[in-house]
Amino acid sequence: MAAPDSGDRPNEAGIIETQALTRSFGDLTALDAVSLQVRPGEIFGLIGPNGAGKSTLIKMLTTLLPPTSGTARVAGFDVVRQPAKVRAHIGYVPQLLSADGALTAYENLLVSARLYLVPPAQRAVRIEAALKLMDLEDAAQRLVSGFSGGMIRRLEIAQSMIHEPAVLFMDEPTVGLDPVARRAVWDHVRQLRANLGTTILITTHLMDEADELCDRIGVLHAGRLEEVGAPQELKARIGPEATLDDVFAHVTGTEITTAGSYRDVRQTRASARAHS
Repeated sequence: MAAPDSGDRPNEAGIIETQALTRSFGDLTALDAVSLQVRPGEIFGLIGPNGAGKSTLIKMLTTLLPPTSGTARVAGFDVVRQPAKVRAHIGYVPQLLSADGALTAYENLLVSARLYLVPPAQRAVRIEAALKLMDLEDAAQRLVSGFSGGMIRRLEIAQSMIHEPAVLFMDEPTVGLDPVARRAVWDHVRQLRANLGTTILITTHLMDEADELCDRIGVLHAGRLEEVGAPQELKARIGPEATLDDVFAHVTGTEITTAGSYRDVRQTRASARAHS
């Protein structure tokens, strides 16, 4: 897929950068002075209890929610002053179901290609490439309402990547999936990074997902970024036999709380979203 024009190439010194990023809702501070740098090409995970600010941070970085104060740049562009530039360089896979069950996989991807302004002459090639990358070639003409949870998630990732963005945001990417489907999604996320050099930021409640998939992890608690480091580094700070569950409990003082048909996926994600 074509790269952005030379004038729109992302500044990759820190492909995601925030400085004292804050978001308040009245007297509630949902995100409190978060400063973060995500390196180009890494898979960065955000963990934390419900209400820690993970989804709020994602919304600000994807220009869906303006910050109360502080700054953020994604792919070299300011999320407040250059929101259109940011959106042109990112993909977003939300918790809530984004694939249309009344359409086929191919039709869903065609809609995404149009929304992302992929030139008409390139759409068929990009759709075929996305289907192949996500192992959905044989399901291209099937209605999504008959897909399993794992297939739906792979389609949604394909939709978000149809324009080859520099950064992909994934909010609880495997919520509601069984262990086999979860690992399939992990494999495809790794493929995106290997094949396209995509920088990926995910939020997750699953410590095995964060441990296995992420190069570095940030621990959010009560709106503040308390720890950042590679999984092994964070575990070593607690003790030689520590797990990420131990890191989570140590930093937040709480225990972790956390596939099915199209309808099951929709209900599960809606429930997860309501409590994030």
